[in-house]
Amino acid sequence: MKLMVDAFIHYLKVERQLSPHTLSGYQRDLLQAIEYFTEQAEYAGEKIESWQQLNSHQFRAYVARQHRKNRSGKTIQRQLSSLRRLYEYLIKQQLASNNPLNGVSAPKSGRKLPKAPDIEQLEQLLHEGDTDPLLVRDRAMFELFYSSGLRLSELTNIDHIDLKLQEHQLRVLGKGNKERELPIGEKAVQALKKWLKVRGELAKADEQAVFVSRFGTRISQRGVQQRLEKMAIAQGLPIHLHPHMLRHAFASHLLESSGDLRAVQELLGHADIATTQIYTHLDFQHLAEVYDKAHPRARKKK
Repeated sequence: MKLMVDAFIHYLKVERQLSPHTLSGYQRDLLQAIEYFTEQAEYAGEKIESWQQLNSHQFRAYVARQHRKNRSGKTIQRQLSSLRRLYEYLIKQQLASNNPLNGVSAPKSGRKLPKAPDIEQLEQLLHEGDTDPLLVRDRAMFELFYSSGLRLSELTNIDHIDLKLQEHQLRVLGKGNKERELPIGEKAVQALKKWLKVRGELAKADEQAVFVSRFGTRISQRGVQQRLEKMAIAQGLPIHLHPHMLRHAFASHLLESSGDLRAVQELLGHADIATTQIYTHLDFQHLAEVYDKAHPRARKKK
């Protein structure tokens, strides 16, 4: 088996001209597989001498072993890809008649989500007191971000016509050009009013954007990112903040206090509630509590 791997790696190097780093990855994945199948054969009192001896059932067992060793779905998928490429080579060289990896898949990887800042950290970030127009603008931006769970693009695209401060409402255009009305919290309303009073010191006369840069035109998404990083450092926060974390905090904190997944879905502008479930990383304990309280067959008899 090792000789076949060596021949395959040589083929990739000479014929495909793959980089040394890529070749090393292929070799590592294939040698790990050989080690596993050799151990399994020895345990069963057998001997594995050729890749042709292996079947899909054995490769599924290999995937299960990797999963139990806490290998990520992405890592297992890469290992399977290396094995598939090996079998394609062996079939081409008439050293194998079929590819047992067909139909064998890796477990799906969970989506990695940013750690949401807690309420105390947000209170520290949004501390009031600065009178500089840029800092007043920043506080208004991030109060609104957290208050309404906006996407970064939605924040930068807000025009004067979209704000209804008297009604504590905001209109945004989300993904797929879907429009939605969002509530604005009192803290964000007050921050916005303070910003609008000094906005004229920065904004050009014909600029419709609510949030403008120091050049007087609509602030860019990168500009918002940089200002949040700067603000977090200035307030002494121990975490690296980026705008999406404020949206994540909005969803997490709202869900924790309300438990209303459908409402959070509407506010975030998610077309599929499954996206909201992943986004807000519902833990099983919370789901179990909701189930116990809501499902008629789950309630304890009095």
